[in-house]
Amino acid sequence: MNQEIKFKTGNEWLVFYFKKYRSQLITGTIFVLVSVTFGVFVPRYVGHAIDDLRLQGVSYRTLARSVGLIVLTSLISGIFLFFQRRTLINMSRYIEYDLRQDFYSHLQKLPLDFFQNYRTGDLMARATNDLGAVRQVAGPAIMYSEQTLFRVLIIVPIIVSISVKLTLIMLLTMPFVTLTVKYFGEQIHIRFEKIQEFFSDITARAQENLTGVRVIRAFAQEESEKQQFALLNHQYVDRNLGLVRLSAVFRPLMQFFIGLGFAAILLIGGRETAQGRMTLGEFTAFNLYLEQLIWPLIAMGYVTNLVQRGMASLKRMHQIVAIEPAIADAPGAKALSYLNHDGAVVEGLKGKIEFRNLSFRYSDSSPEVLKDISLVIEPGTTVAFIGRTGAGKSTLMNLVPRLIDARHGMVLIDDVPIDKIPLSQLRRNIGYVPQETFLFSETLAENITFGLEDDPGAQKMEKVLNAAQAAGLAEDVADFPKGYQTILGERGITLSGGQKQRTAIARAVIREPRILILDDSLSAVDTYTEEKILSRLRGVMRERTTLIVAHRISTVKDADLICVIDHGIMIEQGSHDQLMAAQGAYADLFERQLLEEELAST
Repeated sequence: MNQEIKFKTGNEWLVFYFKKYRSQLITGTIFVLVSVTFGVFVPRYVGHAIDDLRLQGVSYRTLARSVGLIVLTSLISGIFLFFQRRTLINMSRYIEYDLRQDFYSHLQKLPLDFFQNYRTGDLMARATNDLGAVRQVAGPAIMYSEQTLFRVLIIVPIIVSISVKLTLIMLLTMPFVTLTVKYFGEQIHIRFEKIQEFFSDITARAQENLTGVRVIRAFAQEESEKQQFALLNHQYVDRNLGLVRLSAVFRPLMQFFIGLGFAAILLIGGRETAQGRMTLGEFTAFNLYLEQLIWPLIAMGYVTNLVQRGMASLKRMHQIVAIEPAIADAPGAKALSYLNHDGAVVEGLKGKIEFRNLSFRYSDSSPEVLKDISLVIEPGTTVAFIGRTGAGKSTLMNLVPRLIDARHGMVLIDDVPIDKIPLSQLRRNIGYVPQETFLFSETLAENITFGLEDDPGAQKMEKVLNAAQAAGLAEDVADFPKGYQTILGERGITLSGGQKQRTAIARAVIREPRILILDDSLSAVDTYTEEKILSRLRGVMRERTTLIVAHRISTVKDADLICVIDHGIMIEQGSHDQLMAAQGAYADLFERQLLEEELAST
């Protein structure tokens, strides 16, 4: 895998790995050459044996010698055939591995808006089905092409030496074979590219249905979804059948032209032999050589199919790899450090955050989500952001770990623009609890320790227990039969909404980040549980810069600073008491929520 080199085309990308594995490619090619060379001796020995038997009569010694040579050369050819397959097919597996790593690593660098434009199922299809087609080019297609090339280069001079006339007759059919390969190869490429795009659609549909199975069942849409999937599946089959029909014409047509030449050779060569211009052994050898040529030429139809499919798939994969990551380290990005309480220099972030004249929109055609936000947050301060849904609070939080980048204004940490801080250091020092909790299909302990630097087992487990305690999760885990070794299922399906959020909080806290971001991460718990969690988190938050996004005032009232955001504008800021005294939007929201609680309790 090469992180630095950018490839203009899919072909350049593939050639790069052929160069990387040139030793295997060269070795495999030598094995192909040796295997083909020894295989070519067999027709010659058969021809000589036939002529010897005709001229000298049946001799067991002569026959045994010929049989021995045929067996020996066939054995050597077979041994090198084994080595060529092992070498070249292994090489294709290594290339497949590298391409998959490149593809996956590149996906990790792409911005969030990329994943809004490309469906997960489509990306999965490119990383599996398309990659498999590319591997066929890097392995079997290379091997069969080399076998055909070497057979042609070695056998054609031999059959010319046997009979120029018969060789010319055979070559007369080659233009028809070439034109057939060219025309059908182009058609296969076009159709297979469309089939792969449709396969992405059907994979995406299946992935969405499986992920959203709860919603589908809740709305009793099983039959409707089944019918829609059946329709897509039927269209996919129809397109594949069209490709099958094309291939069904392609291969027989090639065999017809080749067989036509074979028939002409039998007719004319038989007459040449009968008239004594060729010996029976030479004619037999010629036909055996012709047979060695015919099957590779017929196989070239299969190879053409593989290559066209693989090139179409490589093009689809390269479309993703060619997308430049929008978020990357700026030139000269340098790791930060600060002085701790003991006066020692520590590599990391101190935690000061500044939003300077910050404005943001998701695209040129979309409205501004944030408008001229300016705010300085000192290290160790807890700042809360509150406002109606869609006010821009989560967008502001996403800017801090550079999940998105603003075009106008700046975000600074420790007085340094965040694009000048290496992404790895920036994100390693931020504990982020997103609005939508995502958990992996692993154990609870593995989800909590996700992203944690390697620690000895006992020490890591102690951190898990402390983080779970701080997040208010420990009491719930005590009721789980397998405790922290409980498998959560896809997206944490075995947990309640509140348990998912608390697991995400524990996952952020265990890293001991300098900056902690809680993006509406207590919305799924009641106010009593919320107060318990916040009281436990205060010890964690005391030494860290903490940003809290919430809709409930009960979540934010103890923050050092509360910012009210409305339609992307920061309209108020201050402590709870200051904002209540101002009798503005915050006080109105407080009174409204208080009234809602009173009505709910009656």
